[in-house]
Amino acid sequence: MAIVHPYLNFNGNAAEAFDFYKSVFGGEFAMVMRFKDVPSEVKMDESEGDKIMHMSLPLGGGTMIMGSDVPQVYGTVTLGSAFNISISAESEEEAKRVYNALSEGGAKTMPLDKAFWGSLFGMLTDKFGVQWMVSFDYNRQQ
Repeated sequence: MAIVHPYLNFNGNAAEAFDFYKSVFGGEFAMVMRFKDVPSEVKMDESEGDKIMHMSLPLGGGTMIMGSDVPQVYGTVTLGSAFNISISAESEEEAKRVYNALSEGGAKTMPLDKAFWGSLFGMLTDKFGVQWMVSFDYNRQQ
């Protein structure tokens, strides 16, 4: 089965966002490339040289989040409600830690609580406008 990696686009603050995600999930960046790192024959706006061309952070289990800053020539990124990144925690404690950390500076849209389907579940929008669902399946412990 293929592995799906969410790819996030930002308006010049990808490095800040990924530093935040690293503080939540831990680990090390698998790759960090800036626009100034592209070969010289590729025409890039010099003012965007320090922006992120590609960045990735492994989250465990073969999953990673990836992202970049969108060059100004492509317009402004508009975040919407079309998707959420869903995190399935390995423990109730991890779910609470991740939910609280990701929601810092953002908005808790559904409190983390026991859901009728047997999971601890909550939803939030982080301070970068990315929507997350955090859960822990109590049946997983058995």
